[in-house]
Amino acid sequence: MWAWLLNATYLLALLVWTPVVLWQRWVHGKSRGGWNERLFGPSLNVRTMVPNGQARAVVWLHAVSVGEVNLLATLVPALQERYPDYQFAISATTDAGLALARERFPRDCVFRFPLDFSWAMRSVLRQLRPTAVVLAELEIWPNLLRQLQRSQVPVIVVNGRLSEKSFARYRLVRWMMAPIFRSLSLVLAQTEEYRARFLALGVPKKRCRVAGSIKFDSAQLNRQNPLTESLRVWAGIAPPDVIWLAGSTSAPEEELVLQVFRGLHDEFPNLRLALVPRHRERFEEVARLCVESELRVCRRSQAASGSVEPWDVLLVDTIGELSAWWGVADIGFVGGSMGVRGGQSMIEPAGYGVAISFGPKTSNFRDVVSLLLADDAAVVVSNADDLRNFVRRCCQETAFRIEMGQRAQDIAKSQTGATARTIEFMAPLFSLSLREVSKE
Repeated sequence: MWAWLLNATYLLALLVWTPVVLWQRWVHGKSRGGWNERLFGPSLNVRTMVPNGQARAVVWLHAVSVGEVNLLATLVPALQERYPDYQFAISATTDAGLALARERFPRDCVFRFPLDFSWAMRSVLRQLRPTAVVLAELEIWPNLLRQLQRSQVPVIVVNGRLSEKSFARYRLVRWMMAPIFRSLSLVLAQTEEYRARFLALGVPKKRCRVAGSIKFDSAQLNRQNPLTESLRVWAGIAPPDVIWLAGSTSAPEEELVLQVFRGLHDEFPNLRLALVPRHRERFEEVARLCVESELRVCRRSQAASGSVEPWDVLLVDTIGELSAWWGVADIGFVGGSMGVRGGQSMIEPAGYGVAISFGPKTSNFRDVVSLLLADDAAVVVSNADDLRNFVRRCCQETAFRIEMGQRAQDIAKSQTGATARTIEFMAPLFSLSLREVSKE
């Protein structure tokens, strides 16, 4: 009964949503592919047998978008080392996340996560026959979780995070969601605050632990890593250049950053700006803003395979490169923090020792923000004047910039180890899953 009620609700939502999708495609050129896979489930090629003819344990790991895929890029290799006989299947929801997953996991089964229709989820489960399902951070889909519960497949949430906004939404329908949260086999939260929210929503206390943030383990600490070095050479970056990178930006942050940069460029001729918008559908819009700035502009996508002309503004209009680009930055602005998005991750620039700034709207990363601000390892900028003053000081006072970056890197180093803790916490469930498979 519940499944069909959910299916009807999803169909109604899809009917309402379709005109919005068509409008976005027409106005912004934003399109979503793979509708057959979304509606009915993908056709999968899963190796369920090992050479000796025994059944092979399959673990399904799900990531929503690019950030969660990068998270799994740290966790999956560690799991593969610990469990070499397991088959790992990775799904992603967004087009960008799926493309990155296929790039990061070329030898694994990678597929598009379907909409939560009961028939689509049954199709995936019938093909995968997973012995465990791992959700990165959290994404609750009732039809999927109910089917997994009926099949007694353990569901594990890794790097668990519940923002204040999401927590408030779930609490409004706690009467409906509590059984689903109680069905989770294990929740590994990033912080005690997140753990308390999971407990309040019904996760049993003995199944909810704090493991820390795997994203700190994925943070690169070495600026001389091969990918960053190749980008530095490609872009022609060399002393005495000072690189200001604005990453994961949303509107109107690019316009704000360009305005500040134009005002500082004459004052500091060695200052160069790299812009990395959060969403690919905004690349053309941001490119127009860059051209209108009347500065020398280079687009990463158009010059990736050739020589680069001298530039003042570099638009990184590619997917999956931001982490490496942070390694060339001296000064950083972390986007999504001036509007309603709740901020983007500051962990990658912290790992590289970048002098970090971000706006006041950072509820998604409150714990990381608290760590950075408590040690004077970042600055909150509320407007153009704040941002201008921060960048100017970083250009004028090299010691200030370097010391702030070093404090941020020290914090990133101190928070590592979550991947190892996560795998240890999951081990009993994984061992149980392997024993169940061996009986088949």
